[in-house]
Amino acid sequence: MSELQIDAIRKGTHGDAFSFLGPHMKGDGWEIRAWLPQAIEASVVIPGITTPHVIPMKRTGLGGFYVAALLTKPESYLLRIKHYSGTTEDLEDPYRFPALLTSFELHLHGEGTNYESYRTLGAHLTECEDTPGVRFAVWAPNARVVSIVGEFNNWDRTRHPMRMRDGGIWEIFLPRLAAGTQYKFSVLGLSSPAQDKCDPYGFYAEVPPRTASIVWPLTNYQWADEEWMTKRGQRNWLREAMTIYEVHLESWLRGPKNTWLTYREMADKLVDYAVRLGFTHLELMPVMEHPFSGSWGYQVTGYYAPTSRFGTPDDFRFFVNRCHEAGLGVILDWVPAHFPRDGHGLGHFDGTALYEHEDPRQGEHRDWGTLIFNYGRNEVLTFLLSNALYWLREFHIDGLRVDAVASMLYLDYSREPGDWIPNRYGGRENLEALAFVRRFNELAHREPGAITIAEESTSWPGVSRPVWLNGLGFTMKWNMGWMHDMLNYFEEDPVFRRYHQQQITFSMLYAFSENFVLPISHDEVVHLKKALVSKMPGDEWQRFANTRAFFAYMFTHPGKKLMFMGCEFGQTAEWNEGAGLQWDLLNYPLHNRLQDLVGELNHVYRTEAALHEVDDDYSGFEWIDFRDAEASIIAFTRWSRSRSEFLVVCANFTPVPRTNYRLGVPKQGVYREILNTDAEMFGGSNMGNGGSAATSPIASHGHPASLHLTLPPLAVLVLKLQS
Repeated sequence: MSELQIDAIRKGTHGDAFSFLGPHMKGDGWEIRAWLPQAIEASVVIPGITTPHVIPMKRTGLGGFYVAALLTKPESYLLRIKHYSGTTEDLEDPYRFPALLTSFELHLHGEGTNYESYRTLGAHLTECEDTPGVRFAVWAPNARVVSIVGEFNNWDRTRHPMRMRDGGIWEIFLPRLAAGTQYKFSVLGLSSPAQDKCDPYGFYAEVPPRTASIVWPLTNYQWADEEWMTKRGQRNWLREAMTIYEVHLESWLRGPKNTWLTYREMADKLVDYAVRLGFTHLELMPVMEHPFSGSWGYQVTGYYAPTSRFGTPDDFRFFVNRCHEAGLGVILDWVPAHFPRDGHGLGHFDGTALYEHEDPRQGEHRDWGTLIFNYGRNEVLTFLLSNALYWLREFHIDGLRVDAVASMLYLDYSREPGDWIPNRYGGRENLEALAFVRRFNELAHREPGAITIAEESTSWPGVSRPVWLNGLGFTMKWNMGWMHDMLNYFEEDPVFRRYHQQQITFSMLYAFSENFVLPISHDEVVHLKKALVSKMPGDEWQRFANTRAFFAYMFTHPGKKLMFMGCEFGQTAEWNEGAGLQWDLLNYPLHNRLQDLVGELNHVYRTEAALHEVDDDYSGFEWIDFRDAEASIIAFTRWSRSRSEFLVVCANFTPVPRTNYRLGVPKQGVYREILNTDAEMFGGSNMGNGGSAATSPIASHGHPASLHLTLPPLAVLVLKLQS
């Protein structure tokens, strides 16, 4: 017991507090040492058969350090302290408890193969020697000292220094703490001052802008979605209709005085709304805890914590459960590409570049002001892979949409020459990130029915092909090319669309190279890009007619569908994350009827096998005519997998009605209009073919029969042969 060691405990710089505090042999007896700066007096209380045995502790001259001499080591004891206020309190001594993590758990973490590392690290309610409490563990291999701080110790980093284990994991069991306890890790670097960090594996956090982690049980929720989960494992979404409603929970709908809705309120309002309109899935922009609302959730500090803005983790489980009971899948946006620099987050976690690369040429996204994960480090892989499985397993999430995949794949992504480091072969591919992405997809697809979707903006081959075929292994990929071509085309004045016919048809040259999702996402209705309906040219009627035609072409084009909130009823203002959608617009007929059209499109898409069974092969699509650029008209056929069913789609992308328009069709008979976007019920002029049209035996467009059709202005017709 040197004064140097006592002083290190007092200053919070002792790197091995467990070797000094608690019970220790001294000569022929034992000594119990405790650092209790909050106490004016202290005693050791040893349970007895009838009455406890109280042994006064001696206070050293350095203040707050107490020692008691004993003949034998007690099996258990309490520390009785008298506060400066005069109150007395009995405390458990955390330094009398053994280490709880096994060597095998530590080994798997260092090896990068502990795919449920959230059960090892973080804060866990448990019992040790029949004493309830919380086991804390954190990875900080280059730290000098790591301590737990919280309200329970007045945020004093000297009070509860942790024990360092193999692999750089620090651990401590704090007795008598309960769920709801706020805490942080105080990390003292070897050459940097102490920083209070939120728990990388924390399951819950304070409502921003506060940043403390909160102890929360991992499993205490009673799920009621067994039927959904069982059926999900038997489904193949590549063969089924999949129509996704992308939502930013903070701004979908606001309550009185612009307040946020809770997860439980959205479990009613949002779920019922999405089901009523016929969507199959919700895609939630990141719900992981993030300090800055303006990042929309894409700058995550709490990868394991659903944001507390809307409630507890169990409230979020309630929301997911409610979705599943209503037949609605849940996809989460997931951000393993980068993380923010916030001081309480992952950046320089132990005083060194731990989760990120040290070299800014590898470790920084300068455009975004964020840091890049070091995918070559086993412990970082453990963190990210476990996080993906955490959401799939512990929250029953049905799929993960991975953000900014291209930024992970390319070492020179958004970098000037000389500002990036080639891989070991001299190339620009990030080999460590590639291995991570493939491993992520392998593990995610082991979860029955789970899907993964890539937001990948380049032409990287095989994004949605299996890993064993040298693909990246995603289930699907966003079709960014289709999105940009479509928006560019529809923003053109119809007078000039004749010169841009290739934009509306080019996507069919590569439509089956990947398993595509057709996205109209949040990125397209913000940052001066205008709301979707406001992008369209012409007067109000024409803007809505263009929007209706746009949606109909989207829903009849091969690929799964994604629509950002507000587009479905024609929000006119750009999306604002700080306010709710313009729901009052539904008081106006054009907006209300556009919403009705989206509901009908979802219904037709889901009920007609020809529109969703074959999205990955040319056998499901056949052009009738794409050459009529002068009239800006296209026509095609969609086929079911058995080819027993087909639909004819004809689109007129000008405001000029076309009468007696001859269109070749595969079979003779009467064709019923199952959808006409110009119908009055959708806000159109009600021009059409009276609900049906009969063929004449005149060959056209390579088919033995043809129809004489009236093509409404700025409209799409969907026709089905009557049986």
